[in-house]
Amino acid sequence: MKTTTRLSRLLRLGVPALAVAALLVAPGNASAATVFSDDFDGPAGAAADASKWTNETGDNVNNHELQWYTPGAQNAALDGQGHLVITARQEGGHTCWYGACTYTSARLNTAGKFTQTYGHFEARMKLPRGQGMWPAFWALGNDIGSNGWPNCGEIDFMENVGYEPNTVHGTIHGPGYSGSGGIGAAYNGPNFSDDFHTYAVDWSPNSIKWYVDGNLYQTRTPADLNGNRWVFDHPFFIILNLAVGGDWPGSPNSSTQFPQQLVVDYVHVTA
Repeated sequence: MKTTTRLSRLLRLGVPALAVAALLVAPGNASAATVFSDDFDGPAGAAADASKWTNETGDNVNNHELQWYTPGAQNAALDGQGHLVITARQEGGHTCWYGACTYTSARLNTAGKFTQTYGHFEARMKLPRGQGMWPAFWALGNDIGSNGWPNCGEIDFMENVGYEPNTVHGTIHGPGYSGSGGIGAAYNGPNFSDDFHTYAVDWSPNSIKWYVDGNLYQTRTPADLNGNRWVFDHPFFIILNLAVGGDWPGSPNSSTQFPQQLVVDYVHVTA
């Protein structure tokens, strides 16, 4: 739902205009400037804006994911109603690390097109459902090519694994606290595949805060790292993806229905 739609709906419900204004800017800084914005407006079937997003392609042996990420609009396309739809399908046609691929999906990033140090990062999304689904909204340090992972740093704004439909996770990874040793917390709420919800992070020097629907549920600072290095002090780029399978979510099973979709209403960054 875009801001104008939210405004109209709240006013129809009788919410005072001043209260509406407060709701539309919380929890970020009301005086902050927008440095990145994609509301995914465009014709149905179009690919994501290539001036903002790049499709990563191929498989991912690092997490033992099962999908092949495709280019263009094959698995990530606008729906003509202001959404980006990332679709996971049960289909072959590619060769993955484990042999013939059995799934396709999409992963998009802003590397080389948009990076940011500090700010309010927010996406409004409706998550997929089912065992083996692994949607994520996250960011990596732009020095990954020179410093590698996890030295570049990783901020997971939101991750969900399909066997936990009522839980999302926020995590940081860096040297000495990566992979299963990442530092984070979970937020328990409704079934996040039933409707749209907002997932946000306020990132400032020496502090990262996570929100779901405006509710603060976690704050991390260098004091949480057990003496390890805080690497969240340089530009990061954004990633949106829907993985299938992997070490954390496990593989789809007979209960998993395909296709599954991660529907993204918007991605906004203010600073």
